[in-house]
Order: sequence, then structure tokens, then C-alpha cells
Amino acid sequence: MLYMLVNRTRKDLSAQQYQALGKLAQDFYDNIPEGITLHHDWAANDRSCTFALMETEDPELLEQIQEPFRGFVDIEVIAVTAITGWGKA
Repeated sequence: MLYMLVNRTRKDLSAQQYQALGKLAQDFYDNIPEGITLHHDWAANDRSCTFALMETEDPELLEQIQEPFRGFVDIEVIAVTAITGWGKA
């Protein structure tokens, strides 16, 4: 199943916390758990949030990967389905 993860960086982070967030993110990219596929990843131009399209058959894995980030970002997980057009037969 596909999921869109929206991560909104908390506005009250100190420079040190923001640096720690960056390290957590790099650690995640370097060690994406087996069972999760990261299809695409985007950041808002102002870096206030990121958007990640992930795939997994085990939603519990999504919970596990979010845990280290909870003190730094607010996370929304949305199950999504690919579409190819509106109303096409």
C-alpha cells in the first residue's frame, strides 16, 4: 500500500535541534528499513515541511520510522492511491 507522509517541522526548534533532525533524517536515508520503499521525497521551498511517498505492506513499520522524529516534526500519514486521470474510461 502507498502512503504519503507529511512532516511539518516544528517552528520552535533551536539550531541544535534542527541539526539533530538533519542527522536523524540522514540516518533514515542511509538505513531505510527492509519492508519500506521510498518512492519519492520532496521538501517545501521554505523547508517547513517534507512529503514522502512510501510503500509498505506493514503499516506498523511506518509507526516505527516516525518515532525518532516525533520531538521535531508533526507527522501526518495518508493512505493514497495512484490515479491516471479523472473520469477516463
